Amino acid sequence: TIRPVRRSYYDPSSAPGKGVVWEWENDSGSWTPYDMDVGITIQRAYEKQHPWVDLSAIGFCYVIDFATMGQINRQTQRKRRVRRRLDMVYPLVSGTLPKSQSWPAGPGAAVAPPVPTCTCPQCLLVMSVKATVSAAGPGTATLQPRKAPPVPPAAPKAPAPALGAKAADGMATLRGSLKPLAAQGSRRQAASTPALSSAGSTASPPGAGSSKASCPGLGTLNRSHLQRLAIAQSRVLIASGVPTVPVKNLTGSSPVNPALAGITGILMSAAGLPVCLTRPPKLVLHPPPVSKSEIQSIPGISHNCRKTTKKQARKGKTPEEVLKKYLQKVRHPPDEDCTICMERLSAPSGYKGPQPAVKPDLVGKLVKCGHVFHLHCLVAMYNNGNKDGSLQCPTCKTIYGVKTGTQPPGKMEYHIIPHALPGHSDCKTIRIIYNIPPGVQGPEHPNPGKSFTARGFPRHCYLPDSEKGRKVLKLLLVAWDRRLIFAIGTSSTTGESDTVIWNEIHHKTEFGSNLTGHGYPDINYLDNVLAELAAQGITEESLAQEKD
Repeated sequence: TIRPVRRSYYDPSSAPGKGVVWEWENDSGSWTPYDMDVGITIQRAYEKQHPWVDLSAIGFCYVIDFATMGQINRQTQRKRRVRRRLDMVYPLVSGTLPKSQSWPAGPGAAVAPPVPTCTCPQCLLVMSVKATVSAAGPGTATLQPRKAPPVPPAAPKAPAPALGAKAADGMATLRGSLKPLAAQGSRRQAASTPALSSAGSTASPPGAGSSKASCPGLGTLNRSHLQRLAIAQSRVLIASGVPTVPVKNLTGSSPVNPALAGITGILMSAAGLPVCLTRPPKLVLHPPPVSKSEIQSIPGISHNCRKTTKKQARKGKTPEEVLKKYLQKVRHPPDEDCTICMERLSAPSGYKGPQPAVKPDLVGKLVKCGHVFHLHCLVAMYNNGNKDGSLQCPTCKTIYGVKTGTQPPGKMEYHIIPHALPGHSDCKTIRIIYNIPPGVQGPEHPNPGKSFTARGFPRHCYLPDSEKGRKVLKLLLVAWDRRLIFAIGTSSTTGESDTVIWNEIHHKTEFGSNLTGHGYPDINYLDNVLAELAAQGITEESLAQEKD
C-alpha cells in the first residue's frame, strides 16, 4: 500500500517555532503531546493571556483553563492536568519554502549521488535511477511513434570521474532492462502506439550537460505524457507475455495517477522488474436493481420499518434519586484520586461548575464495578449527560440502567434482497435503509435551538441473511429504539459541525466491494459489531427486556 506523506512548515512565532510543546496527563500518569495544530491553538491563546481557550472550534470538546493548567471535558466535566514544556526548536528555513524535489532539475544542477551505504535492492534501485537522471540530463526519455527499436551508439571511451562512471552504469541498467521488452513488444504493436525510447546517445558525466538536447527530460514531462509513457510500457509488456506486477491506484475511484504510475514504472523497470498498470477494482456501493416483488420480509421480525419521533422520557425525579439506585456510600474513602475531578477522594470534590445539591465531600461506590467517586462529581456528570435514568462508569464504561442516546428523529427500514454479499455466497442479504432529515437540535443536543444537517441520507447498509446476521439486526433495532445508532456532532470525514454522524456502531455501506473498509468480505465484522453493541449496553438480554 502506497500512502502520501507531507512535510509541514510552521511560522517561527508559532509553538513549534519556539520549541513549545503542550501535553495532557493520561490515565497512566504519563504525558501525551497534543497534535501540532491543537498545540499551536493553545499556545496562541496562552500568549494573548486569555484565561482559557475553547477547543470546540477545531473539533474537540475541551476547554483549557490556564489558571489551573487543566483540561475540562465539556460533556462530562472530567478534568485532566496539562503542562507547557520547552523542547528543541524546529530548524529554521530561510527564504522561500523549498519545493518538494529531490532530483536535479537540469544539467547545471546535476550532481551524481554518493555510493549508497546500504546494499539492499530498494536503496540500490533508488540510487541507480537518481544516478541515471543526474548523468543523462535533458532528453533521458521521450515519446515517439513506434518504429524499429533504436540501437544506442556505443558510449565514448573518454575518461570520466569515478562518480560519473557510476552514473553511466545506472543509465545502462535502465536502457538494458527496457530494450529487450520494447523489442519484443514492437513486433506485435501497431506503428502508431507511443513507445519508450532513448533520446540521448551517450551518458554524459555530471556537469557536462549537452547544449544541443532539444527533447524534454523526465522532469519536464507533464501528466498526459507520463500517462502515455506508462500505458505504452504496459502494452509492450502485455504483448511480450512477460509476467507483470500490477500497480494499483491510491484513490480507488479513477485510473492510476499518471505521475505516480510513470515514476513507479520507471523505478521498477530500472531494476529489471516488469510493470503492468491496471485499473483498480470498482467501488460497488449498491446491489443490482431489485423489484418490489423480490423484496422479502425477515422471518421472526415483525414489520419492516421503525420510526423514532421524540426524546424518551426521563426516568427518575432527580439526579440524586437516580444515582442512589447504583451507589453505596463510602464512610472511609480510599487514598486515591477521583477520576472525574482528579482530586483526592479524602478531600472535597474539585468540580467548579454549577453546584449539585449534595455535599462535596461525600463519596460513593458503584455497586457493579466497585469504582469510587465523589457523589458531587457523579451528579454533575449525570446532569451534563442525557439524563435518561442511566449511568455509565467513567473509568470502565460499565452501564447502569438502560442507556439511551440523542439520535434525532428518523426512519429505519429493513428487508431481504435476493443477492449475496462477497464472502457470504450461501445466503441472501439483509438491506437496512436509514433516513434522517435535517432539523433543529433539541435540549439534549450540543447546541439546542440550532439547525443541524443530515448528509448522505438515505444510507444503505448490508448484513448477510444468516443466523448471526439476523441476530445483529435484532440488536440494531434495539439500538435504534434507544436512539444509539446516530448522534449530532462534528463529522470526522468532512469536519462539518452540527451534523448527523455515526455513533460508534459500525455499519457496512459497500455491497459488492471493500475498497473503503466498509464492505465485504470481512470475516470479523459480525463479531466486532456485536462487541460494539455490547459496549452500548445492548446484548441478548436486551431483547428479553424489550419484549417485557
